[in-house]
Amino acid sequence: CIRDSIKAIYRKIHLFKIDIPNGPVLDEGIHVDAGTDVVVVDTPIGKVGLSTCYDLRFPELYRALRKAGAQVFLVPSAFTTVTGKDHWDVLLRARAIENQCYVAAAAQWGVHNSKRQSYGHSLIVDPWGAIVAKCSDKAPALATHSMDFEFLEKVRLNMPVWGHIREDLF
Repeated sequence: CIRDSIKAIYRKIHLFKIDIPNGPVLDEGIHVDAGTDVVVVDTPIGKVGLSTCYDLRFPELYRALRKAGAQVFLVPSAFTTVTGKDHWDVLLRARAIENQCYVAAAAQWGVHNSKRQSYGHSLIVDPWGAIVAKCSDKAPALATHSMDFEFLEKVRLNMPVWGHIREDLF
């Protein structure tokens, strides 16, 4: 039974809402309720922190995922073309660097309707912030990369920023 193989359920915490004058109105809250749980699941590839799309803009979530033991963040998304072209790679790389985790981001691409187009560019970022695999937005594709957890631990050991966080201030 498929239900028996489900390891975790994640409900998107940050719902996208935008109303651009003379442009699209997008409000996920009309259709769904925001989630309330930070989810990290043990998998055969390591401890995976779950998030979705607009969650990417909230670094506090990723800090909580790392605190809960995440080694990899999954970020399936449908970023709009307008924001994706300027923010997608930068935000994913920032989450990888500041948390010293791998980030795997599957991304929808193409035209949905006359008011909505998704950016695409699925990618994988290593804990140092290097993009190690990336898809274009021209055709269906699959990005793959081996997760090297010895490298992850080396990054964390050689740049021990997590030991320098001022929890007493924030």
